Amino acid sequence: MTLRLGVIGTGAIGRDHINRITNKLSGAKVVAITDVNEEQVKRVVKEEGLDTKICKTGQEVIAAVDVDAVLVTSWGPSHEEFVLASIAAGKPVFCEKPLATTAAGCKRIVEAEITHGKHLVQVGFMRRYDQSYRLLKQTIDNQQIGEPLMVHCAHRNPSVPSDFYFGDMPLTDSFVHEIDVLRWLLDDDYISAQVIVPRSTRYTAKNLQDPHIVLLETTKGIRIDVELFVNCKYGYDIQCQVVGETGIANLPEPMSVLMRSEAKLSTEILMDWKKRFIDSYDVELKEWIDSTIKGEAHGPTAWDGYFASVTADACVEAKKTGQIIPISIPKRPDFYSKK
Repeated sequence: MTLRLGVIGTGAIGRDHINRITNKLSGAKVVAITDVNEEQVKRVVKEEGLDTKICKTGQEVIAAVDVDAVLVTSWGPSHEEFVLASIAAGKPVFCEKPLATTAAGCKRIVEAEITHGKHLVQVGFMRRYDQSYRLLKQTIDNQQIGEPLMVHCAHRNPSVPSDFYFGDMPLTDSFVHEIDVLRWLLDDDYISAQVIVPRSTRYTAKNLQDPHIVLLETTKGIRIDVELFVNCKYGYDIQCQVVGETGIANLPEPMSVLMRSEAKLSTEILMDWKKRFIDSYDVELKEWIDSTIKGEAHGPTAWDGYFASVTADACVEAKKTGQIIPISIPKRPDFYSKK
């Protein structure tokens, strides 16, 4: 069987997914596509060599009888509308983060999916599919370092786009990846958040605080600290160290050549986040395609998207108030219980 996909949004990540579906992965085909920018969608169809129909709206893509499943890669504020419409149509939907731009929006999606009675939503938290993170999780799950006690992390970007200069996007757009992947790594939820604001780097915009230090506490009492530094200049650098009762486990570094040259011992540091996680996007989408064909639930759920949004909101409040903010969320519904 070939999964017939409708794609909503042909921006950077949308085009990347279209390319990998068309040229790298098996099991799926793009049969319908749309974007608010009509010229852009026509250009993508031409340059990717797609034999697909161009729809006027995302709703038209979802309603198309030859669309089996939907890929939402449009502007973040539009995600809720298209995910809810996909659920109403009974079609599996892969939605890039954020699931919705508010916790209330995410909760509406959770409630709609539960009412529908079948798992249809997967959120694009790609770090769960990164080989390095999977090796680290295997180490933790196998109790090779005993029970985790502390986690030290860093999320560093050489720079960020200008739209990061509005609001609290380092917390709501960048840090959300740590929010999800650390819950998955530790199999634990958060109960509180604190944000410490160090001296800001002179390389950031005047209205953007950078860096941040985020402190999280889990239900098991694990303490997590994350350095969030989005104008570090030297490269894209993701670090994670788990301190256990009997040992320490570090996230493996990306593969690179160790060089001795010009009186220096060095390895290359990536500058582009897409290169760091490009393989995980391939694995993520392939596993979603395969599980959708089988009719099975797979990957980060709408509940995971909701929990990430609630946690991000708590971090924003913690930053603004300078207080330790409890993370209050209803008990996980049985519908999302782990099997």
